[in-house]
Amino acid sequence: MPTCESRRVGVHPCFDAGVAASHTRLHLPVAAACNIQCNYCHRDHACVAEHRPGVAVAVLEPWQAERYAREMAALDPALAVIGIAGPGDALADPEPTLETLRLVRASLPQMALCVATNGLTLPEHADALADAGVSHVTVTVNAVDPEIGRWIYAWVRHERRVYRGREGAALLWERQRAGIAQLAARGIAVKVNTIIVPGINEDHAAEIAAACAAVGATLHNCVGMIPVAGSEFADHPAPSAECVARARRAASAHLPQMAHCARCRADAAGPLHAPIDASEILQRHARAADTRRRLLAVATHEGCFVNRHLGEAEELYIYEPSDDGFRLRETRPTPPPGGGAERWLALARLLADCRALLVAGIGPNPERILAASGLRIYECEGLIADLLPSASSGGEIRRLQRVHRCGSGCGGNALGCA
Repeated sequence: MPTCESRRVGVHPCFDAGVAASHTRLHLPVAAACNIQCNYCHRDHACVAEHRPGVAVAVLEPWQAERYAREMAALDPALAVIGIAGPGDALADPEPTLETLRLVRASLPQMALCVATNGLTLPEHADALADAGVSHVTVTVNAVDPEIGRWIYAWVRHERRVYRGREGAALLWERQRAGIAQLAARGIAVKVNTIIVPGINEDHAAEIAAACAAVGATLHNCVGMIPVAGSEFADHPAPSAECVARARRAASAHLPQMAHCARCRADAAGPLHAPIDASEILQRHARAADTRRRLLAVATHEGCFVNRHLGEAEELYIYEPSDDGFRLRETRPTPPPGGGAERWLALARLLADCRALLVAGIGPNPERILAASGLRIYECEGLIADLLPSASSGGEIRRLQRVHRCGSGCGGNALGCA
């Protein structure tokens, strides 16, 4: 059984309040997908102004994140911990997270590595986290009683099936419990975060702490819910300071309590309570071109025109530069419909060697996910041969004027290729 080689608990400012002022952390926003829907969360993470979990100015590719981490480490001699905490869930689409951890470990071996997750897929990935050198994991556990959890989670998606209500809450806790136990067995320090929602789980913290301590968690963090516009709980009141303090007192009978949480962004940098604004540096790395990307992908019916909506394309034509222009290299089948964001994350991986995608139409959800992966998206129509030179050089192509409602041309559900 793999074990963590470097359990550097003493240098993590979240796990040890004593080093919070002297050691800094850096979050790498590489995890865009999520596999559960919490009623206090709204999945709109591209934000500069908000200071809460789940937001970041950009989502990085693993290679971009590694370069960003190296630059930040050179600028900040106090940097001790590099973590992945969203803006989605670190393990909903595990490959970007695991690849980033491997790259950072290789280039910055002195850093402690941490991950924050809802825990739904922890049992499958505990070994991989240990192999990557992760020494700290935070698991958000908001309920161990399904009757309480059903009011917090709108749905839970596991292995292409969506669970709701008590069934979803029960499955999530079952997976969290197994995952925490596996991490503890591998020598990884586990902190449990509980989002306190007044009137729902404010009196449940002690039961959560007891259950998590029983399977190996070593620290508990009760943190107040932040009402977020667009979420189901947007109008639900935030808990008072006394409400959170009361939850901590009850839970402290079972686990030590963290009382210095800063409720960090997914791209947080610097000291816990005096974060620095690294957004310009992060965005510069997000815009960096990958020289490995030299191909171009096209959605076409017959291989002559850009004339197909991405949502209906069963395959993409892949072109590469040649001495006399561009030549068709191959066709690649697209991931099958269904699966929500996972379909487009899979397509992003499929096109990891492509610099641009030319389509006649694309929904906002796949456009956001594919663009975040480093693809430049061109929504256009015309002869492929006429459009490829501009796309290859990063030039502008006139964007199509939308004249139809989403779903009317591809037989979709009008939900933005969800």
